[in-house]
Amino acid sequence: MATLLDQLSAMTVVVADTGDLEAIRKFTPRDATTNPSLILAAAQIPAYQSLIDEALRSSRKLIGSEAHVEDVVHEALDEISVIFGKEILKIVPRRVSTEVDARLSFDTDATIEKGRKLIRLYNDAGISNDRVLIKIASTWEGIKAAEVLEKEGIHCNLTLLFGFGQAVACAEAGVTLISPFVGRILDWYKADTGRDSYPGPEDPGVISVTRIFNYYKTYGYKTEVMGASFRNLDEITELAGCDLLTISPKLLDQLRESEAALSQKLDATNPIGGEEQIHVDRERFDAMMAEDRMATDKLGEGIKGFSKAIETLEHQLAHRLAELEGGEAFRHAVQEIFMLNDMNGDGSITRDEWLGSDAVFDALDLDHDGRLTPEEVRKGFGAALTLTTA
Repeated sequence: MATLLDQLSAMTVVVADTGDLEAIRKFTPRDATTNPSLILAAAQIPAYQSLIDEALRSSRKLIGSEAHVEDVVHEALDEISVIFGKEILKIVPRRVSTEVDARLSFDTDATIEKGRKLIRLYNDAGISNDRVLIKIASTWEGIKAAEVLEKEGIHCNLTLLFGFGQAVACAEAGVTLISPFVGRILDWYKADTGRDSYPGPEDPGVISVTRIFNYYKTYGYKTEVMGASFRNLDEITELAGCDLLTISPKLLDQLRESEAALSQKLDATNPIGGEEQIHVDRERFDAMMAEDRMATDKLGEGIKGFSKAIETLEHQLAHRLAELEGGEAFRHAVQEIFMLNDMNGDGSITRDEWLGSDAVFDALDLDHDGRLTPEEVRKGFGAALTLTTA
């Protein structure tokens, strides 16, 4: 008897939702997708430390020995994303999704430039555009950035998608792929209603993706639908037949261990119609988001969470860079802190001048005299980083 995973793979493209190279080797999916949280988790695995170090050394060499640690780390983030992507592409036969910094989610021009840079890094490594999806948050600004990139032959995966208005705007922009977040929609409704669970067919995330899928197929949009962020097997099996589903290793294991029969629920050749076709411009997009409290809440929460993961990864990279360079990165960081905080240029920083939190100031003020010297910042810098990631 075929496993659930085998049956699902015959109806739907299964994508591994992980940055763990060993997990990808285990399940051999066609595609793989990552985000900062997944890369942050993968970065904790000792076997991948060499990839992190490669990116840091490459970034330092690229932007120069005198560059500040912050600049090196920012450059390394792009390098790390592409390095992990390149390793993934050695395993999967088709595509990898690589995410644009979530902190750029409301900046169309910056998102376009970041997307161009990421694809350039892949191209420089001999990887063609058709093997990469640039992953962008489904804000209006992100959708407009993706529209520009798609016209340049840079394919995009629009993520953090929760509302129907977002989905229609993405299709009209001609993006390659959307990733509606099934499980996070369920999370919101459970918290909002107080219900402990929903049967698969009644799952709000399943209903949302089913509606989007049928709308796309009814009106002939080429944008693919990839359900994401699953909480249980029922959500996955209720979407059997969807263009793609990106699934965590834990749930892939469960699918592989089960031999239950699976029936196809979504059919691109026979969509369930009835939904009126609409056009979504900026005004309508904003109105639809304002009317959809769940989509608005989850989009903001998702951007905040992805941004926090990036910031945490940046702090870890700063520590690692310092280890690799024998403390040179800390020296650059101290210089930068003083340029920013020493308002009167007297070589010390008072509490009134300090732009950070009191907790960080107190951690750095080793002699408790209410003033920070360069030496105190240098010695206490590691403690400050630990506090700011809490």
